[in-house]
Amino acid sequence: MPGDNDALNDKDGNMAEMANAAADIENEISSCQICSSRFLATATSHKPRPVTWFQKNAKILISGQAPGMRVHNTGIPFNDASGKRLREWLGMSSEEFHDRKRVAMVPMAFCFPGYDEKGADLPPPKICAQTWHARVMKELCNIRLSIYVGGYSHKYHLNAKSSVTATVKSWRTYAPERFPIPHSSWRNTGWIAKNKWFEDELLPVLQSRVREVLDA
Repeated sequence: MPGDNDALNDKDGNMAEMANAAADIENEISSCQICSSRFLATATSHKPRPVTWFQKNAKILISGQAPGMRVHNTGIPFNDASGKRLREWLGMSSEEFHDRKRVAMVPMAFCFPGYDEKGADLPPPKICAQTWHARVMKELCNIRLSIYVGGYSHKYHLNAKSSVTATVKSWRTYAPERFPIPHSSWRNTGWIAKNKWFEDELLPVLQSRVREVLDA
């Protein structure tokens, strides 16, 4: 019927517009140079290389801190030891994890912030989230599960005022749509060993939820 066809055409048109909008934002971010002078002043003295990894239909959001040096070099998010651990935590294969049609990676900064004089990672520049996050999140209208990795993400998305430990311990307050977890860096190995409840209680629920969303 003509009316039904018109409705389908409108729906297809709207979906195409949304896809184009998400792609436009991704292109804008990819060419962003806002932090050029900031990065040149770091110990690594590097140029911006935004790592974008999302599409409008993604069902799972992973919001971490910022790319590390290896991710900066490869352009693939979580393409390092912390990513391997994170995939294990989520019960996801590498193919599932890096399928941008299903998983959106929106960190607190899209670029590697650099190292300080002691070789430690610098924090994600606040200007990145202030500039891009609201626009990106507006386009990701199909998210069914959000995973916030680390304290910077907890503060931004959950307005967390307490420590990472306290925020993650309160995960039941946010589940099943949102899960705060610690950063998957090797530096947190001691924290994981000390807080057994994280692997014993939180991760099984999170893995089940991930599988439910992926398989829906």
